[in-house]
Amino acid sequence: MIDNKMINSISLKELQEKYPFIINYFSDNKLNIEGFENRTFKEYLDHFSEEDIEEWAIDTEKLMEGLLEYIEQMIEFLGIKEEKAVESLTILAGKDKSGCKERFEEITINKGDIISIVGPTGSGKSRLLADIEWAAQNDTPTGRIILINNEIPDKKWRFSSNNRLVAQLSQNMNFVMDLTVNEFLELHAKSRMVENEEEVIKNIIEAANNLAGEKFKLDTPITSLSGGQSRALMIADTAILSSSPIVLIDEIENAGIDRKKALNLLVSSDKIVLMATHDPILALMGNKRIVIKNGGINKVIETNMEEKKILLELEKMDKTIQGMRNSLRNGEELNMNIFK
Repeated sequence: MIDNKMINSISLKELQEKYPFIINYFSDNKLNIEGFENRTFKEYLDHFSEEDIEEWAIDTEKLMEGLLEYIEQMIEFLGIKEEKAVESLTILAGKDKSGCKERFEEITINKGDIISIVGPTGSGKSRLLADIEWAAQNDTPTGRIILINNEIPDKKWRFSSNNRLVAQLSQNMNFVMDLTVNEFLELHAKSRMVENEEEVIKNIIEAANNLAGEKFKLDTPITSLSGGQSRALMIADTAILSSSPIVLIDEIENAGIDRKKALNLLVSSDKIVLMATHDPILALMGNKRIVIKNGGINKVIETNMEEKKILLELEKMDKTIQGMRNSLRNGEELNMNIFK
C-alpha cells in the first residue's frame, strides 16, 4: 500500500521508475525536480525557502497528500495490483457436456508455465479459455471454478474493465481503425502512461518483426497488415505493454509467425500462457497439455523426456519447411539439397 513512509524512503528517480505517470503530477503542479532526482519527495519540498513558499503559495503538506492521492487514483484506473501479483492459476473440476464430472480434481498453473490445450474441433477448448478469462465461479455451463493464487479472485478481475486478468489472442484478428502501426502503439502506450514511450514502441516493432515472416514498418497502416503480421504485432504488444498476467492463445499455428520465438517472448514477460492448438510442435512446447473431450477435461499429461526428444526432431523438420517458405517467397527454385 502506498503511503508517506514509502514515498519518503525512495528517491524521486526510483519513484518515477515505479510510477512513470507521476511526471504528470509534477508538471500539473509546476514542480521542477531537475537536479533533485536522487532526493526524496520530502527532501525536494524541504528545499523551498520561506520566501519561495510565500511568493508561490506553496503548501508542502497539501502537495504530499496530493501526490499520494494521485498515485492511488492512477493505480486504480490502470488496474495495477500492487499488493500481490498473480503467481498461479488453479482450475477446479466441473462437468462435461453429458453432465459427468471431469476426470481431474484440480490443475495449478504457475507464472512462467506454458500449457497447451488439445482436443478435436468443437470439443470445448475455447470454452475452457472463456472460463479462465471470466474467472468462472461455478456460474458457466461447465461448472468450473477458477482460483487466483489459491484464492477466489477479487471481483475486479471479473467485472472491472481496468483490471483485466487475461489478454486473449484469438484466431480471428482484423484491424478496422484507420491508423498506422506507430499511431496504434502510441495510443496503447499513452493509455498505460509509460514514460519511455518511444523506446517501448521501438522494442515492440523490433519484437514483432522478429516474429513475422515478412517485416513491416511503423508507418505501415494496420489495416494493410497480413494475418501473420497482425498476430506478431499483438503478441509483441501483449508481452511488452499489457498488464494482464495471463495470456490465452487460440490457434497460433496458422498465424504465419515464428511460434517458438512468440512463446519465449511471452514467457520472458513472466506471464502464464495457455494455448489451444492442433499443432504437435506447440503441444509439446508446453510443460503440460490438457486434453479436452466432450466439453470436459479428460486428462492432463506432463511432457516427458521422450516427447521432448520428438520435439527436437519436429523443430528440425519445421525449420526445413520454414526455409522452403522463405525460398519460395524470394522467388527461388527448390532442390533436394535442402534436406541435407
